[in-house]
Amino acid sequence: MPKYLMLKHYRGAPAPSNDVPLDKWTPEEWQAHVQFMGEFAERLQDTGEFVSADALAPEGTWVRFDGEGKPPVTDGPFPETKDLIAGWMIIDVADYDRALELAGELSAAPGAGGRPLGEWLELRPVMSEPPTVTE
Repeated sequence: MPKYLMLKHYRGAPAPSNDVPLDKWTPEEWQAHVQFMGEFAERLQDTGEFVSADALAPEGTWVRFDGEGKPPVTDGPFPETKDLIAGWMIIDVADYDRALELAGELSAAPGAGGRPLGEWLELRPVMSEPPTVTE
């Protein structure tokens, strides 16, 4: 079965169907959102389609190899950027169509006022083997 990464992006602007910015949500709205995510993951555990998931803190650090020893480090990404990776879930499903179906369901996680967010999710296949090079 192919594995897919569902990457949750929170953008500086509100989601298309929810006009309340994330920093204005009430604690109850956040709790409902987190509960939805947990119940979604539980359901996928029951069907054997769940692999793993985590939420990500907004702060981070950029690191890269520079060939000189200690790698350079730069602050970021920052929450005020236009696009913040907020979390991810890896699923193991029968096919691409099932992955699309689950991504659509996850996109409906509740936001402010309990309304579905309608957020964009990035859906990417997990590479199972290196690409073949042909000449």
